[in-house]
Amino acid sequence: MSSIPAGGQHRRTGVRDGQPKLRRTEHLRYSMAPARTLYELAADVTRWPAIFGPSVYAQHLSRGPHTERFRLWAQVNGQVKSWVSRRELDPDALWIRFDQEESAAPIASMGGEWHFRPLPDGGTEIVLLHEFTAVDDSEETVGWISSALDRNSAVELEALTRIAELGHPVDDVVFTFTDTVALKRPAAEVYDFLYRADLWPERLPHVRRVTLKEDEPNVQDMVMETVTADGSAHSTHSVRVCLPGQRIVYKQLVPPRLLFGHSGRWELAGEGDEVLVTAEHSVAINPGAIAEELGAGKTLADAREFIRTALGRNSRSTLAHAATHE
Repeated sequence: MSSIPAGGQHRRTGVRDGQPKLRRTEHLRYSMAPARTLYELAADVTRWPAIFGPSVYAQHLSRGPHTERFRLWAQVNGQVKSWVSRRELDPDALWIRFDQEESAAPIASMGGEWHFRPLPDGGTEIVLLHEFTAVDDSEETVGWISSALDRNSAVELEALTRIAELGHPVDDVVFTFTDTVALKRPAAEVYDFLYRADLWPERLPHVRRVTLKEDEPNVQDMVMETVTADGSAHSTHSVRVCLPGQRIVYKQLVPPRLLFGHSGRWELAGEGDEVLVTAEHSVAINPGAIAEELGAGKTLADAREFIRTALGRNSRSTLAHAATHE
């Protein structure tokens, strides 16, 4: 099979008979990385929020040796959508089949496949197939879905190849860490503290300014300016999905240069006057920015330690203030 140009190609076909119409898309990309590395990246959905720009958070509902179900929150044409998918994974054939159990309007149904085809030059042809039906067959609705597929597929294929071609072990570049803190406060009060990020400039010393919008209930767009110990200011833009009383997940839309991606989670568990809060961060490091951001001679291990320390410190500080806030 001939190689596909690095920029990728796509072809679209439609089924004209039957109601609703089933439409199919195909997106292709060539990568210099081995097929096995690319397959393993796509197969691990827990890494998606750190790797894929549109993905906000993934929560497993069940997992088996070659099957899984999970709920995914992702940005689709600028809107946060959520759905449950089931997947079949074949590590020998380097093939993944996915189907949405429940789709988000205007999508009525969605499924597809990933194929990773080794090429003679040691690279891989990645084939991403989708098949979908719309809640109606209007040109506007179908165009909206097709546009989202074209945009997200291109972004995901580019991100997949970028991580796989870095030349570092994936586990060294993409990783997750957590801090769990017990607070002697009712869970509802702690959740409200985390949810009301618009009040953080009054409550958290490292937060200078927050602009928070919630056009859809429990889906927040947040721009935050923080100040580091040396007095320098940093601005972040995130989308947050809030599950009342139990969890807030978020995705940094414009990560700092040191990171390709950053997502996180606040998880609350407990009853009465004490709650366990877990702060989770998933990141993908940009090795090409290490020297510029941390100094000449700094390594990937140094970057991992720096990120772990900085993000963990901010999370623990936030929880410490949540525990003492009146």
